Amino acid sequence: MGENSIRKIAFIFPGQGSQYVGMGRALVAFPKVAQFFKEAEKILGRDLSLLCFHGPRQKLVETVNTQPAVFIINFICWFLLNKEGIKPDIVAGHSLGEYSALVAAGVLDFSEALKLVAKRAELMEEASREFPGKMLAVLGMDSTFAADIVGSLRSNGIINIANYNCPGQVVISGEKQMVERAAKLFKEAGAKRVVELEVGGGFHSPLMKKAERRFANHLDAISFKDAKIPVVSNYTARLSTEGEELKDALRKQITGSVLWKQSILQMLKVGIDVFIEVGPGKVLSGLVKRTAPSVKILNVEDAESFRQTIQALF
Repeated sequence: MGENSIRKIAFIFPGQGSQYVGMGRALVAFPKVAQFFKEAEKILGRDLSLLCFHGPRQKLVETVNTQPAVFIINFICWFLLNKEGIKPDIVAGHSLGEYSALVAAGVLDFSEALKLVAKRAELMEEASREFPGKMLAVLGMDSTFAADIVGSLRSNGIINIANYNCPGQVVISGEKQMVERAAKLFKEAGAKRVVELEVGGGFHSPLMKKAERRFANHLDAISFKDAKIPVVSNYTARLSTEGEELKDALRKQITGSVLWKQSILQMLKVGIDVFIEVGPGKVLSGLVKRTAPSVKILNVEDAESFRQTIQALF
């Protein structure tokens, strides 16, 4: 393969928020794809392909459905690239996307990861009902300044920086009233935009502590293999191939901040110059572009983007 031999490629896998009705529909024509949906439906006991292809949207955005749905599309897109002989040098995934990255690195197999994702989604949705929260994207503000504002509010309630997404973009998570107070302060301090996210709760904050504690038991029941290629963990923003270290990072990920900007910078530091977003949407492509404008960014989410990516690499 022409450019793959000289370029260093990272596969990056999207998470919750990238879902849309119709995702994956154009991929069913490829061999084995329908079989993966069947296998997933057998494990989950529900019709995931119907939900991905036809919605309804309000059902697809429920955490318990979104997470397995995005995971299966990520997996299928990875499978198609892998079948073409396109192998990454490094993998990473945004929050939920990290489970797809671990499959791509050989740490978990498809069914193990899907079961974990389904359990994670169930526990996070339960925690959201018990401890309601919300999330807010803050655009056009220095992350240190945003962290200072969040820090000034912590003595009054639960609030956290959930994601460091790219320069000038962070996501805040926590109790509804705390996030609303923070939104007012961000606007007063000159943030360009403050946007409420369409998610089911205050993820990546202490509101998820109960879910994290209960999920740890499910993680401990599964053996994580050492990775065949380095994985950049959300929790540490470091490269690792050690199964136990990667498991520990997942254990802490549910309440911890997603260090996405730091993860991209780490990948750039080791020479990655092609990023392929593997899964629905182009959210991560946009974040990479704002962090590293000069790198090559491709994506695979449907038959057309798959064809274009293959063309760009060969």
